[in-house]
Amino acid sequence: MATRIGYAAGAFDLFHVGHLNILRHAKEQCDLLIAGVVSDEMLREVKGVQPFIPTSERAEIVRSVRYVDHVHVEDVPDKLDVWRQVGFTHFFKGDDWRGTEKGLRLEREFAEVGVEVVYFPYTAHTSSSQLRRALEVVTAETLHDYDERAASA
Repeated sequence: MATRIGYAAGAFDLFHVGHLNILRHAKEQCDLLIAGVVSDEMLREVKGVQPFIPTSERAEIVRSVRYVDHVHVEDVPDKLDVWRQVGFTHFFKGDDWRGTEKGLRLEREFAEVGVEVVYFPYTAHTSSSQLRRALEVVTAETLHDYDERAASA
């Protein structure tokens, strides 16, 4: 039987249970799991997001998860180029991509090279986007309070 090499990619910024769930489910579906950690540069270029945690630290956190066999830092925007670098047989993604234009394109491109796209349930109650918004609110409130104290001093 052929070795099933899985690839689960993400920013893994503000690591939370949704990230852990994806990695756990992915490892259950493959013999070898490679976690792709999207670099700071790619996050800024592709998503317009500045990560809170630098690439090297995010990679170290993900590398420490027991389900992960290897970590690959993504430094190219195209997932087919990542496939050429890594050589995985299964690509794992949250089901928030299922049926979307990006998800359908990914499925078509990977089908052409024999890679199966497998979706896992998206952890809706916790996401990095929600955590990022909460941190921005707290930061804005803290700065506002600091400005008020400085003005009254």
